[in-house]
Amino acid sequence: LTLAVVLPRRNLTYPWAWPRVGPAVRLAAAAVNARRDLLPGFTLGWVFGDSEDRHGVCSEMAAPLVAVDLRLAHQPAAFLGPGCVYSAAPVARFTSHWQLPLVTAGAEAHGFDDKSEEFGLTTRAGPSHRKLGELGVQLHRRFNWTRRALLVYWDERVDDRPYYFAAEGLYVQLPTLRNLTVMDVVFRHGGNFSFIIQ
Repeated sequence: LTLAVVLPRRNLTYPWAWPRVGPAVRLAAAAVNARRDLLPGFTLGWVFGDSEDRHGVCSEMAAPLVAVDLRLAHQPAAFLGPGCVYSAAPVARFTSHWQLPLVTAGAEAHGFDDKSEEFGLTTRAGPSHRKLGELGVQLHRRFNWTRRALLVYWDERVDDRPYYFAAEGLYVQLPTLRNLTVMDVVFRHGGNFSFIIQ
């Protein structure tokens, strides 16, 4: 059995980068192979594909191409990674089409919660922004926050947009309270937005 690993090769700003995760993959494969009762008649191996672009950041172009190459060359039984949202989404769509499971420590965005179709075989082992939104709802209920909620974030539109997706979890979950209005306002340079905090 082959496990296809699609992760950033060098960039240690990602918690799921290969230098961090690689030793665990090696140890896990060795442990599984040492116990013949776990996969009788099979040996677990792994192949690696880099999800970074030439600048060393997660790439929504590199990751799916690597996943297709690994699928064609090695016929893996499952995929590990990618972790970055924009890299994981197309790979998860492919693995769902191929009827192969994908396990990731990332893919925190709210959209990965949809298990009906394209992300049906995706398992997130890490946190999700939906859970952050649910925490926001519980805090509102616990402290009876009913008057206003203000959420401000900075969206640089580079790499994986962590603030955007973190805010998305709150934006989607807070309306379930039914006692406050959640709205989005696009901030443009030079605008006057004092009306928001009145």
